[in-house]
Amino acid sequence: MSKDRQTASGSWKLIVFGAAFVLLLAVLSMAIGKYAVPPSTILRALAAGITGTPSYIDPIQQTVIWNVRLPRVAAALLIGAALSAAGATYQGLFRNPLVSPDILGVSVGASLGAVLAIFMEMPVALIQLMSFCGGLLAVGAVYAVGAAVRGRDPVLTLVLAGVAIGALVGAGISLIKILSDPYDQLPAITYWLLGSLTAVTRADVGSILPAIILGLVPLVLLRWRMNVMTLGDEEARTLGIDTRLTRLALIAGATLITAASVSIAGIIGWIGLVIPHVARLLVGPDFRRLLPASILLGGAYLLVVDTLARSIAMIEIPLGILTAVVGAPFFLFLLASGRRGWS
Repeated sequence: MSKDRQTASGSWKLIVFGAAFVLLLAVLSMAIGKYAVPPSTILRALAAGITGTPSYIDPIQQTVIWNVRLPRVAAALLIGAALSAAGATYQGLFRNPLVSPDILGVSVGASLGAVLAIFMEMPVALIQLMSFCGGLLAVGAVYAVGAAVRGRDPVLTLVLAGVAIGALVGAGISLIKILSDPYDQLPAITYWLLGSLTAVTRADVGSILPAIILGLVPLVLLRWRMNVMTLGDEEARTLGIDTRLTRLALIAGATLITAASVSIAGIIGWIGLVIPHVARLLVGPDFRRLLPASILLGGAYLLVVDTLARSIAMIEIPLGILTAVVGAPFFLFLLASGRRGWS
């Protein structure tokens, strides 16, 4: 067996082991909290719910498992996986390990939509819808600007357009914060911007699941073209790849899953930056293995962070704070090490 095949085989074994570890981690996370539930009880409750048989479990534990812990664990796994997959895609497209999912303004656009909805005192469902639409519109504006500019590097144009649109949208968020009620609306806006899964329900998870699955489809189907795109536009076109359509499809998929995640959880930074880079160090740059590895690592990472956020202190710590505690030092490490390990 060649060295490349041995490497690929080892990477897939690592991914399979990671999937089993994530399932174990999910059960343990559901057991941890202010109201502890034994893992055996959780397994019995889940088995009874799936098979439809009586569980004979305490009603309080049943409520905690199905209405509180399960939606939150599922949301953490789903959102962590989505943000990591988006980060891996953007880093490959822009050929830079220091790129994150908000490079094209999706996070700040989603924030503007949610902040505007909170300011207008809309219900939670409309806040999520406004956030989702805001993220898509922001990236649409960035891509429209990039398409209108001819004769320049398309990747650089998209990045610069993302910076400009992001700054403009950020100014709008600041204006709304100034105009909002400091005793009611402003605290809600601030807490949402910090990111949290406190109020996530099963309906919320179900509402973003179709969008995330739809967004992952082009990433999976174009995984081999993604490897070619990392070589640069000229090399990709030489190999017969339509770089414009491929980039549009990949950006659309990554944007869709990022906007869906931000719409129910707020801004949770650093996952899309740190986790794909860690996955790349473990399984290599091949996007066929990098994508599933990023999905598993991202889900596990956010699950651990969320479990810590709701258990290490008397009050719940916003997720954006904890992810920044880990992500910022790692970002500085990446800056210090330059592009070493990136290929």
